[in-house]
Amino acid sequence: MHPPLVELHLHIEGTLEPELIFDLAARNKVTLPYADLADLKSRYAFTDLQSFLNLYYANMAVLLTEQDFTDLTRAYLRRASAAGVRHAEIFVDPQAHTVRGVPLAACINGVAAALRTSESDFGLSSALIVTFLRDRPAAEAFDMLTELVAMNAPIVGIGLDSAEVGHPPVDFIEVFDLAHAHGLKCVAHAGEEGPPEYVWQAVQLLEVSRVDHGIRSLEDPLLVDYLVQHNIPLTVCPLSNVRLRVVDTLADHPLPAMLERGLTVTINSDDPAYFGGYIDDNFTAITDAFALSADQLATLATNAIHAAFITDARRAELLAEVAAWCAATD
Repeated sequence: MHPPLVELHLHIEGTLEPELIFDLAARNKVTLPYADLADLKSRYAFTDLQSFLNLYYANMAVLLTEQDFTDLTRAYLRRASAAGVRHAEIFVDPQAHTVRGVPLAACINGVAAALRTSESDFGLSSALIVTFLRDRPAAEAFDMLTELVAMNAPIVGIGLDSAEVGHPPVDFIEVFDLAHAHGLKCVAHAGEEGPPEYVWQAVQLLEVSRVDHGIRSLEDPLLVDYLVQHNIPLTVCPLSNVRLRVVDTLADHPLPAMLERGLTVTINSDDPAYFGGYIDDNFTAITDAFALSADQLATLATNAIHAAFITDARRAELLAEVAAWCAATD
C-alpha cells in the first residue's frame, strides 16, 4: 500500500502502450514494421538509453492528430487515477512531432484538452511541461519556445531530455534564460547517463527548480551537499534505471543512499509503457526491494508534493491526504 502520489517525471509519449500503437496505426492508416503485438513487445529489451530512444521515436509515427494526443493523454490519466495519483506534471516532446510534420498546435492542444478535464474526469490535478530534445540544435528549441510563448501555450514550464551523453545543459542557457524571462518553471534531465558535471550545469547555469533523474550526483560529494543545502528535488525513476541498464538490478539502485544523504528524492515512472511499470509499480518495487517503512514512503510522497508546481492551497490539500494516509497506517 502506498500514500497518495504526485508524479513529476512522466513523458506522455512514454505512456503509448502497444495496444494503443496498433489502434492509432489502424485509425491513421500507418503501416507498422511489426508483425503483431507479440513482435512489438519482443523489442522492449533495452541495452541503454539510445536503444530505448530508437524504438520510442519510431512508435511515435502513429501520433498524427490532435485527437491522437488527447486519447493518449486520457489513457494515461485513467491509469494514473487507478494508481492513486493525485497530481501529475506531464512532459511532452513537441520537436519529436513537428519534425514529422505534425503541427505544434495539434500536439500541445491535444494533450492540453485532456488535462483541462483531468480533475473532473479522473480526480487528479495536472500541468503540462514542454521538454526540448537536447540532441537537436538549441536554436531550434529557442525558436519553438518563442512560438509557444506567442501562442500563449498552456504550459507551466520547460525541460530538457533525450540522449544525454555529449549534449550538456550548458548548450541551452539561452533557451532557459528565455523561459525564466517569461515566468516559466524549469527542469532538466541530468545525471542519468551523463556525469555529475551535467547536474552542476543544470542547477547553476540553467537554474532549474528540479533535476530529472540525477542519480549520478552521488559520485560528487560536493554536489550532494549543494543539492541538500539548496533543497533541489531529484525526480528518480527506479524501474526506468533498471530497464535502461543505468543500474544492473533494483538492488543496486542508489535510492537508499540518496535518502540517507538527505537528498529530496521523488519517485516517478518516466516512460511506463516501456519500462515495466507506472508510478504505483515503482513504489511497490522499491518498497519490496528496500523494505521501506510507511514513514519513508510518506517522505517520498511529501517530497513530491513540495516539489510540484502547484498553489499553496493545492499543496495543503495533498499534504493533508498524505497525513490521513499515515494516520490510517499507524
